Amino acid sequence: MGNCWFKGNPYFNRVSSNATKAESPKIQSPSERTEKEDCQLPSNPKEVEALRKDTARNPLIAFTFEELKRMTKNFRQDSLLGGGGFGRVYKGFITKDLREGLEIEEPTRVAVKVHDGDNSFQGHREWLAEVIFLGQLSHPNLVKLIGYCCEDDHRVLVYEFMPLGSVESHLFSRVMVPLTWSIRMKIALGAAKGLAFLHEAEKPVIYRDFKTSNILLDEEYNAKLSDFGLAKDGPVGDKSHVSTRIMGTYGYAAPEYIMTGADLQENESVGILVRMGTKILEQGHLSDAEQRTLW
Repeated sequence: MGNCWFKGNPYFNRVSSNATKAESPKIQSPSERTEKEDCQLPSNPKEVEALRKDTARNPLIAFTFEELKRMTKNFRQDSLLGGGGFGRVYKGFITKDLREGLEIEEPTRVAVKVHDGDNSFQGHREWLAEVIFLGQLSHPNLVKLIGYCCEDDHRVLVYEFMPLGSVESHLFSRVMVPLTWSIRMKIALGAAKGLAFLHEAEKPVIYRDFKTSNILLDEEYNAKLSDFGLAKDGPVGDKSHVSTRIMGTYGYAAPEYIMTGADLQENESVGILVRMGTKILEQGHLSDAEQRTLW
């Protein structure tokens, strides 16, 4: 899932996943399950719910693609909030007449993230990871997943609407009023609380893509982490780290992680205040020592 770009609207959405759940000798973690069931990725809501049954704590709505078209006025251009490598994000509304028996506050503003024809294996896995993780995790500083669509080739996620967009859109906009330092500190504290919740969960989660474009803001500048597509189960028991394929955004990841692939929770816990006002530049020409110094 790629970054969203800012399109004049302060909303800037990016959300992904992997989940935490209670220990059980018979139940695999969400990321373990997606890895071991690669050849069995779900193709319809029934199969998605079958994967979620052991970990689902948050009820999710399985929308049809026709319902999504009604919610977004047939994905009209004036509903477009932004886009990126994964596809596009549209503003939509859920109303009670959308479906008989739908229990939801009316009308409810949502952000609809449509995967832009990316039916690649990795794209499907990241979509599924988000459904599983955000279908289980719940915290004031994590974005809320309302539902999804898994119909034919359509892979869509429906989130709560975050009216002030991403932190990145505020930091680097030439037209928006700069954030005050008190608001920046509030945002940093909220993001840190969200990260701490993931790290201290019964089964820890390593986020792996902690940056300002993935921190969304509500109308009161409360920060919520989004885009859990690259997240992974963290170390448990006596383990100090998990070894993974290098993932995330170059320049934001800690140098020791880039060099070793050892995912430590501490790697994504430091530097949040620095990242609040720094845009990562291309560093491919720098030596390892220079990258450490710069980071």
